Amino acid sequence: MVSITQLHASSPALCPGLRCSAVWPAAAPASTALLSGAQQVGGPASWRRPPCRPCARATAASGTGEEPWGAAALAGPEPHQGFPSDGPLMCALEQERRFRLPPKPPPTLQPGLRSGQRLEAALSCPRFLRRPQQHLIRSLAEARPEELTPHVMVLLAQHLARHRLREPQLLEAIAHFLVVQEAQLSSKVVQKLVLPFGRLNYLPLEQQFMPCLERILAREAGVAPLATVNILMSLCQLRCLPFRALHFVFSPSFINHVSGTPHALIVRRYLSLLDTAVELELPGYRGPRLPRRQQVPIFPQPLITDRARCKYSHKDIVAEGLRQLLGEEKYRQDLTVPPGYCTDFLLCVSSSGAVLPVRTQDPFLPYPPRSCPQGQAASQPTTHDPAQRVVLMLRERWHFCRDGRVLLGSRALRERHLGLLGYQLLPLPFEELESQRGLPQLKSYLRQKLQALGLRWGPEGG
Repeated sequence: MVSITQLHASSPALCPGLRCSAVWPAAAPASTALLSGAQQVGGPASWRRPPCRPCARATAASGTGEEPWGAAALAGPEPHQGFPSDGPLMCALEQERRFRLPPKPPPTLQPGLRSGQRLEAALSCPRFLRRPQQHLIRSLAEARPEELTPHVMVLLAQHLARHRLREPQLLEAIAHFLVVQEAQLSSKVVQKLVLPFGRLNYLPLEQQFMPCLERILAREAGVAPLATVNILMSLCQLRCLPFRALHFVFSPSFINHVSGTPHALIVRRYLSLLDTAVELELPGYRGPRLPRRQQVPIFPQPLITDRARCKYSHKDIVAEGLRQLLGEEKYRQDLTVPPGYCTDFLLCVSSSGAVLPVRTQDPFLPYPPRSCPQGQAASQPTTHDPAQRVVLMLRERWHFCRDGRVLLGSRALRERHLGLLGYQLLPLPFEELESQRGLPQLKSYLRQKLQALGLRWGPEGG
């Protein structure tokens, strides 16, 4: 059993008020329980040491006159517990945490390695820092052309895509390598080199980038069908789909070939997305299309990244704000609309701007949005429904490249297609959501956003 005296002895310089879970993650639960029991029975006076100078100043500045230790301090004070994030107490805690837990330095690389080997060693190291752009740029500049092997460039491409690093110099280096080494690269390697361009929503300046990819697709499409579709998915995010490749992947022979493979479902999902892109973004395309019986929902549920980071998402608090503001019957959450895009929140709005109960309306807009047969010229939409569909789009921090300014390619594609389908989009950027302090402020923020679109609700709104 751990005693409070032992906890003091383990770090005599640490003020009791600084024993939060961020500093002592293992000792915090035990010390919380012990200290709570000691306060109830009146433990020895030696357990109640005076605070250190930073905490004494923080307590005096707060004006409460109370000691900063106890169960609340040990649990780690947070803004919603009454401690403002920019207050003196939190600043003192953060300063102590940074002092005790300094950042790990990047791994040292052997000086005897050549520049290409140093680059490969750095990218292969699991402890490599997430934002070493200057180190990578310097390694690429020092490397000789023969040292930049496909393996090294694939590692670089995967590193940029995984960590959402939209670094133009590095991406241009990958594009140039692809063009120079075109004859030696298979489509299975090319799909990995092209991945960061679509994911990071970056179209390179290299003029031969697209002609090079078209030649590779024409050469390799029948050899590696999954790699072919992966390359087209990256180009779809960049709005650069080559017609010749689309003719091939939508041909009956290609579809029949992939139907009997282990990855048939994922290929059909990608082909369904490509067919949607053709429908919405390529009105001049007159080639074959994916048959309706082969189409499947594109993204029938929230993406994996959103599910993995749900505890960091603003979705729950936004849902509660909408519930209190509009009522549960006037919005739908996580609704998948044709052809398979999952929406965060969807509202049905009358022509006068009144928010309508969703159960009284068809929340879906028709797909395809044209009255003409598939593959013919566009005409008027099939619906004359006066009700609008408003989609509230959460733009979380991880929906952007690392610089926080450019949406990832998949997110930009979803918003672009929903807009072309006729849904009115209302983005909720993470910077604005993070600045709301508590539910009352968030409700006020949502009210302003909805009213700016001319929406009404409640007794006066219908």
